[in-house]
Amino acid sequence: MASGKQKETAMLAASAGCYREFSPPQALRRHFSRLWSHTVRDRPPAKVAIVPDGYCDLLWIGGRLVVAGPDRTAAFPVIRPGTTVIGARFAPGAAASWLKTPLSALVGLSVPLADIGRKDTAAFEARLQDCPDPAVAAMQFGRLLEEAAGDEEAPTRDAALIFAAADSGRQASGLLGISERQLRRRCHHHFGYGAKTLERIRRFQRFLDLCRSPGRMPLAHLALEAGFADQAHMTREVGELSTLTPAVILDQLGMRKTSG
Repeated sequence: MASGKQKETAMLAASAGCYREFSPPQALRRHFSRLWSHTVRDRPPAKVAIVPDGYCDLLWIGGRLVVAGPDRTAAFPVIRPGTTVIGARFAPGAAASWLKTPLSALVGLSVPLADIGRKDTAAFEARLQDCPDPAVAAMQFGRLLEEAAGDEEAPTRDAALIFAAADSGRQASGLLGISERQLRRRCHHHFGYGAKTLERIRRFQRFLDLCRSPGRMPLAHLALEAGFADQAHMTREVGELSTLTPAVILDQLGMRKTSG
């Protein structure tokens, strides 16, 4: 006998509030690809899906600095309505060096920065606690990262090449002249998982970018443009990575474009 209770449809995090991205200042561009803030709507929470993107982020949330490790599939954190999260997205290859931790140890986890062992964490958190206004906290967050960046080595070039290859659907091992075993080891260190998983996730992100584009493509066209074999392949992959259907995602991101 079927239950009358319907399964709750998740909402993509980008559609669940006010999300803004910023280019980092010059001093941070070797280490971070984006700075961002996200204010969750001040109303009863929906089930929010944070989908995988191949990155690792440093967050200021709930009065703590937290590392959000790379995800293989969607995560569904409980975030109070009205919360503002401030974040910095590590550039490919930067997180493992900055955190002194291979990203394979952080897959699917959110870990307080203090638990990873950075000695400057307590001082950073104390200075951010003095900024109750989210806009002021975001500026202070960026300044603190700039101070820390002076002591950090630049990310290795191979990580950026591996990520760029996954982003474009190319084979990274041929570009770097390394074996598949070496590629796998470097991917697990810098991204948390192997090259094939990174390629799947970046193809999924291409699909999301297309959903945000002006105009509305048919799903079969979206599948080919994003690099899937066909629409059925897209539906299967999008469902595994996000728990949502391509049509639901297209509607959610389309509503976001319409509402501004």
